[in-house]
Parts: sequence; structure tokens; C-alpha cells
Amino acid sequence: MGRHTGPVCKICRREGDKLFLKGDKCHTEKCPFERKEYKPGQHGRKRSRRSNYAMQLREKQKIRSIYGLQEKQFRNYFEEADDIPGVTGQNLLKLLERRLDNIVFRLGFAVSRNQARQFVNHGHLLVNGRRTDIPSYRLDPGDKIEVKEGSKKMEPIHDAMQRIKGEHSKSWLVLNKGKMEGIFVQIPERDQIDLDINEQKVVELYSK
Repeated sequence: MGRHTGPVCKICRREGDKLFLKGDKCHTEKCPFERKEYKPGQHGRKRSRRSNYAMQLREKQKIRSIYGLQEKQFRNYFEEADDIPGVTGQNLLKLLERRLDNIVFRLGFAVSRNQARQFVNHGHLLVNGRRTDIPSYRLDPGDKIEVKEGSKKMEPIHDAMQRIKGEHSKSWLVLNKGKMEGIFVQIPERDQIDLDINEQKVVELYSK
């Protein structure tokens, strides 16, 4: 199945959780998740009891939607995480957080991961001084991410950065707002990844 191209707000309603896929709109009263507190579709208002499998599947789909991954991509990340010593679920999130598009979003250069992916695809970002247009590019501690000089006047990037007030809130990232650059200081621990998800459900799903 290809990438989702329909209304992303329906994904939040289907998962029963706000995933902040639309940037600023998610923080306003216009957010469909706030106005329609039921699942999309003609049977959306009906309450149904979820099986354990259904809960595991929905948790996997939720994580996929947050990071914008297709099934094959996600499965590859899981298999790699399973080969790394430690807790598989936490390893999975750490790998996903190291994606360039995610770091661009986390630094505040974009209002959503989808917008960050577009910026990377269009070559507006540099990693250690080199133009990098691969959203899945994996960062290592110490890598520097910056907006390309010719892209620093782009209105969408300026609008995104206006949302940053005071100090940057991510302790594993350092942001220089004036220079539009940041440093990936360290791989975040699970308690530093502010996502309301249960990654253990994904491990249980793939372990069957």
C-alpha cells in the first residue's frame, strides 16, 4: 500500500488520539479531532470492544502514521531494532527519532513531520555542510543540521520557527535559532521521547 494521501485528520480520529499531523491546525478549535470525537465512516459513532490483536495493530498504525512510514519501511526498522541489544520497542523509537525529517521537525524548522519531509526532499537542509535530500537519513550524535543559505528566507520555515518561544525544549538537541541550525547531541532515551504510545504492543504484534 502506498503513502496515505487523504485527509490526515481522519487518521487521528481512527486512532482515537491526536497525532499532530497538521501542525498548527491541531492546536486550534478547527481541529476535526476536537469537533468530531468519533471514528470516521458511517459506523464511526458505534462503540466496539477491541481485541488484544486490534489494540496491537492500532498501536503499530499509530506509530507508522506519526513518522509517515510505509509498512515495509516500518518492518525493516523493527527487524533492525530487534537485532540491537536492549529493549526492542525502545530501540525502535530511537531509530525513528534519528531520521532527518524527524529531527528537522523536532528542531522547529517545520510545523509537522510531513512538512519537514518536503523540506528535506526539496534540498533545503544541510547535514554537516552537505545537501541531504533523503528524509530517512540517519543522524549520529554530533551531526549539525542547518537550513541552506538560499532557503533561510522561505516564509514556511520562518513561520515554523516563530512558534519557538524561549529555550528549545529538547535536551538531546541544541538549536541556534538565529543561525537556523541545530546539533543532534545524543540519541534520546525513551523518557525523552514525548509520544503517548505503547511500543511494547508492536513488539507483541510482530512476535506472533
